[in-house]
Amino acid sequence: QVQYVESGGGLVQPGGSLRLSCAVSGMIVSDYDMAWYRRAPGKQREFVASITSRSFSTYRIANYADSIKGRFTISTDNVKNTLDLRMNSLNVEDTAVYYCRRIDGYGSWGQGTQVTVSS
Repeated sequence: QVQYVESGGGLVQPGGSLRLSCAVSGMIVSDYDMAWYRRAPGKQREFVASITSRSFSTYRIANYADSIKGRFTISTDNVKNTLDLRMNSLNVEDTAVYYCRRIDGYGSWGQGTQVTVSS
């Protein structure tokens, strides 16, 4: 059974940085297309970033939502079997609960990790 456990969130000032991590059990994270999503207060869950699997190529392709392009970087840690998200230049609009999941939707949503950007 696949499980996702997100961590690394917290309270940060505008312009600050955070690194989120998603520990995945029940599968090898780099063998699948993976993504980060977020849900801001009062809004629907939205796509943040994705990364392709290594199944067909060692060259991994990352895609980002326009709102975070150039500020966030998605990656995998093959030793820890995690999906990571490095977030720089955070602003108040990035405040949300962040989730990870396989692109194909396999596995239940984790509890997410809260990111709050506030001065």
